[in-house]
Amino acid sequence: MESMLNKLKSTVTKVTADVTSAVMGNPVTREFEVGRHIASGGPGLCWRIYNGTKKSTKQEVAVFVFDKKTVDKYQKFDKDQIVDSLKRGVQQLTRLRHPRLLTVQHPLEESRDCLAFCTEPVFASLSNVMGQWDNLPSPVPKDIKEYKLYDVETKYGLLQISEGLSFLHSGVKMVHGNLCLENIILNKSGAWKIMGFDFSISSINPSDAEPKYTCKEWEPNLPALCLPNPEYLAPEYILSVSCDSASDMYSLGVVMHAVFNEGKPVFQVNKHDIFKSFSRQLDQLSSMSATMLNKIPKEVRDHVKMLLSVAPNVRPDADQMTKIPFFDDVGAMTLQYFDSLFQRDNLQKSQFFKGLPKVLPKLPKRVVVYRILPVLTGEFVNPDMVPFVLPNVLLIAEECTKDEYIRLILPDLTPVFKQQEPVQASNMILLIFLQKMDLLLTKTPAEDIKNSVLPMVYRALEAPSVQIQELCLNIIPTFANLIDYPSMKNSLIPRIKSACLQTSSLAVRVNSLVCLGKILEYLDKWYVIDEILPFLQQIPSREPAVLMGVLGIYKCTFSHKKLGIPKEHLASKCLPHLVSLSIDNNLNLNQFNSFMVVIREMLSRMEAEHKTKLEQLHAMQEQQRSMTISTTGNQSEESKSSTPSSGHQLDDIFGSSGGVNGKENGSSAPAPQPSRVSLTLEEKQRLAKEQEQASKLRNQQPLAPQAIKPAATSTQAKDLTSSLLQNKTSLNSLSLANTPRPALVQGTAMSAFPSPGPGPMMVSMGVPNGFNPTMGFQAGGMGMCPPGPSLYGGMATTSSTPNFSTLTQNQGALGQTNKTPNMSALDNLFTTNKPKTTLHQLGSNVVSAPSSTPWHNQFGPGQANQTAPVQGVPLGMGGVPSGFGMQANPFFSPQNFSQPSAAPSVNQAALKHRASVNNDLKDLFG
Repeated sequence: MESMLNKLKSTVTKVTADVTSAVMGNPVTREFEVGRHIASGGPGLCWRIYNGTKKSTKQEVAVFVFDKKTVDKYQKFDKDQIVDSLKRGVQQLTRLRHPRLLTVQHPLEESRDCLAFCTEPVFASLSNVMGQWDNLPSPVPKDIKEYKLYDVETKYGLLQISEGLSFLHSGVKMVHGNLCLENIILNKSGAWKIMGFDFSISSINPSDAEPKYTCKEWEPNLPALCLPNPEYLAPEYILSVSCDSASDMYSLGVVMHAVFNEGKPVFQVNKHDIFKSFSRQLDQLSSMSATMLNKIPKEVRDHVKMLLSVAPNVRPDADQMTKIPFFDDVGAMTLQYFDSLFQRDNLQKSQFFKGLPKVLPKLPKRVVVYRILPVLTGEFVNPDMVPFVLPNVLLIAEECTKDEYIRLILPDLTPVFKQQEPVQASNMILLIFLQKMDLLLTKTPAEDIKNSVLPMVYRALEAPSVQIQELCLNIIPTFANLIDYPSMKNSLIPRIKSACLQTSSLAVRVNSLVCLGKILEYLDKWYVIDEILPFLQQIPSREPAVLMGVLGIYKCTFSHKKLGIPKEHLASKCLPHLVSLSIDNNLNLNQFNSFMVVIREMLSRMEAEHKTKLEQLHAMQEQQRSMTISTTGNQSEESKSSTPSSGHQLDDIFGSSGGVNGKENGSSAPAPQPSRVSLTLEEKQRLAKEQEQASKLRNQQPLAPQAIKPAATSTQAKDLTSSLLQNKTSLNSLSLANTPRPALVQGTAMSAFPSPGPGPMMVSMGVPNGFNPTMGFQAGGMGMCPPGPSLYGGMATTSSTPNFSTLTQNQGALGQTNKTPNMSALDNLFTTNKPKTTLHQLGSNVVSAPSSTPWHNQFGPGQANQTAPVQGVPLGMGGVPSGFGMQANPFFSPQNFSQPSAAPSVNQAALKHRASVNNDLKDLFG
């Protein structure tokens, strides 16, 4: 990398040094900036050609420089001869002005080291193009090395040289004297120009007389730069020391031969023995074979043979050569017309420009871009000609690369984008630009699009001409994808909407709607919903075409996968508008059906979306509810798993355990008693804890002070149960405002009272939640305790005794003056983990106690047997007896949630069932 940079640096330094040394001190550098070395030309290719610019105007020029150091090898006399010859040729060229002669921009300037002058921009000399690279920069420029002449360029180039010679011979009465490839220059546009008038000869006769020319005798001892190129000289110049205009025509013949033969002249001349060479040349020219001219086109071969004739009078003159059929080529004639365009009036120009699009595709791109395009863009200064020139310029732009378009075309188009006068021409310009809008947006830089192209489109939308508006609206969708989104949203769409609302033309209004419908896909969804759809309701007309256009926009927005309309907008705005439009009297049956199809599609989608939303919401609610119930159930299981079973408590209190017998019609069927299971250490510790809690319970105060009636036949268990039943009202009066309501874990089994019969206790069955929602509970129901350990051959039984542990948390809400006893021990007595036993089994193990025990003092006497036994109790919902299971539990009373401080009323049916339970308990302990 470093070596490449060093090489580049040395090359730049060398070029700079060459340029500096070449023109240093020359007055031409005061006004012109000298650039890089591009070509060589003139006699012996002695002139180095540099590109340059004028400092004041930045005008592009070519700087010709002759370095005097190149002739240091000659003696002073010869050196002076060379310099004088070169100076004479430039001075002669400066005096002559013609399109076929190289135009001098700045006259010759001499300094100590060089000669320099400036001309129009130059590409290279014809000799460089044909492969002569003497005095060229190293390496040879790529554009020169790869340059190939097209047929049309060759034809028109030779025609230009013929016209130049015609000007010299007829107009100036001058013989060029050294017409050769070195003295033919190709300017930047590709035109062939004549230079090198070092050996020109003017007529010695007055202008009105027959011209007569005198020439100098050939001096072989002079330096080569002081003599014309002998390979292009006519034989008479050397052999008879005579010349006239025919001598230049011979030189033209040699030039034509060289052009078609890769730069080789007809004969090679021995400069050391030139006279002998020309004598031999005369013999060959007299008997010229066909093989000498086989590379020359047939159309011009005979003319070239005549030009190379030994006899000067046989050669055609320059004016005749310009009229030969070989130059009657469409391309050559087109280029010739362009060169004379400044002589034509507007009518002739307009006719020519109208037919030009048919010719341009037949011409090479280089010819079109560098020869024709500059002339066309030069006509933009004439406003009346712009509509005729512009189509051709845009046609050329299509064939150009983006870089060529930006560099060669766009600078001249920018003023045309803004042209508004005259009005008729301005309208035509708008139409032409709109038809080529895709080209402009593709190749024009974004900044120029924003500043020049889009303002022209906006002006077209606001134009008074309906035709321009229609065309603009029809074309906009074709290049909408090339417009940046901010410009479309903030500038283009508002103007389309304005054109639709303000126009009086139905075609413009319909085309506006069609245009909007086609460019919807390039817009944002919410911009369409907020700006486009509300705009449809502002359209005042009700013609069928307008209504169908409105329907089309709704349908496109609704069905497009990128856009879509929310169901809220459908329900509140779109559907009401469409329904009102669908019943318009101007619509026919097919149009009405089209409206109804779209309306039905909207309704169906709105229904489906909203239904899906509600289903999802319902599913989420159910999932959340299930999670809540599951969490509550898990917590209940954890709390109850740590509570001792009621069976163990009864074992500790009454010293017995066993199965449960149902009771029917006063008879009992005892079940076989299984052997007692040995207790683990953990169970023994839990039983000890239960005994301690029971001991604390004996020392607590009663729930409510009541008169105690002695009952001689009551046992401790009977007193306990009867007291609970009598104090139901006081229990229900406890505040439940701050007590969390337990929830039923979904799927938990609920058991009823034991089924009557002689067999063993039936296993609890899983009963689904069937609570009445009017009772003020969630559908989850009550959470029941999990089954305790099975003591009957693996059959798990459960009890549904209410849990009163929450009552102890609300003792402060009772409003009583006496201290409320701690009821936490009751949970241990009524836990549902132990299986039930039969009445006689439990009763046989009860130990009688005197009436003065703490249990007798704490609870009142049992109630009398007022109702039927337990087996007659009707079951409530969920398999729980309605009296005991629902009325005794405060969570089943809706009044507890609305009026927590009020005691619930006592249901007579419930009392009946409760008495039945009391009666059964009496039998249990009696």
